[in-house]
Amino acid sequence: MLSRKDHWDESAACRSGDPEKLFVNGPGQNRAKAVCTGCPVRTQCLAEALDNRIEFGVWGGMTERERHALLRRRPNVTSWRQVLRDARLEQGQPHAS
Repeated sequence: MLSRKDHWDESAACRSGDPEKLFVNGPGQNRAKAVCTGCPVRTQCLAEALDNRIEFGVWGGMTERERHALLRRRPNVTSWRQVLRDARLEQGQPHAS
């Protein structure tokens, strides 16, 4: 049985919008990234994209180019979910469910 945290996408800020707007190029990417601002599951979304090497679209507020650069800088990370969770805890931010 899947736990509640496995359904993070049900709480995503982009869920009610047009998904095609998250898969754009150029200036449209900044508009897509703005949708992620304040999203309660932004960290889970980003971890999903990084852990699964998703190549297209804006995920967790990052474009494919930004994610690719991050993956190049940190090639030894095996779980971005854990890295991002630890970073949130270090900053004193609560973990979104």
